[in-house]
Amino acid sequence: MLPSFADNTNPNSLASRLREKRNEQFSSLLDNLPRPLKILDVGGSRMVWERLRLVDQPDVHISILNCDEVLYREQEECRYKNVRNVVGDARDMGHFHDCQFDMVYSNSVIEHVGSIDQMARMASEIRRVGRRYFVQTPYRYFPIEPHFVFPMFQFLPLSIRTLMVRNFSLGWVAKQPDRKRAADEVRSINLLSRRELQSLFPDGRMMEERLWGLTKSLIIHRP
Repeated sequence: MLPSFADNTNPNSLASRLREKRNEQFSSLLDNLPRPLKILDVGGSRMVWERLRLVDQPDVHISILNCDEVLYREQEECRYKNVRNVVGDARDMGHFHDCQFDMVYSNSVIEHVGSIDQMARMASEIRRVGRRYFVQTPYRYFPIEPHFVFPMFQFLPLSIRTLMVRNFSLGWVAKQPDRKRAADEVRSINLLSRRELQSLFPDGRMMEERLWGLTKSLIIHRP
């Protein structure tokens, strides 16, 4: 069962309040940019832009990139005139040219794309296609792993994590009785340290989101 503090579908949860504060930080960066404004959301959804009140704004053009065609078809139902959906890979955005976007936004995505080398490919593409970027990711050393919502889960041996996922639904992750699927689920998430994130975005400025006095998430941005 998902703990109430981690449920970002509940507007009163701690997770939702942190996300709202993050949205305010991001909005303050956008407020200083000239219009028209072209934004790329890597791995996101239209709900982000609804919350930011940027849908149906004629001087803001939003492209949402996802590799999942099912998600793309679901989002295609959205008919906001200033929002378009693109199927693609965050690690290879060759269909976009250099500095095509005024801002590239990505929230809790980079930790899902694979190894540190795969993350570096995504980071390089974000830096290439965007004049500016705003990238958030959970912090590796926060004591509660945010996807499985289990204390210190990220530091357990792979075999133990796989066994747990085979037998229990943990946080946002449903039980996977099949050993390979469970192991793949565990391997699909790789949390980053401050140093690792800074190395991926060497020209970025680091910010920290804190919960209970501890760093919960990292934000890196190029203003």
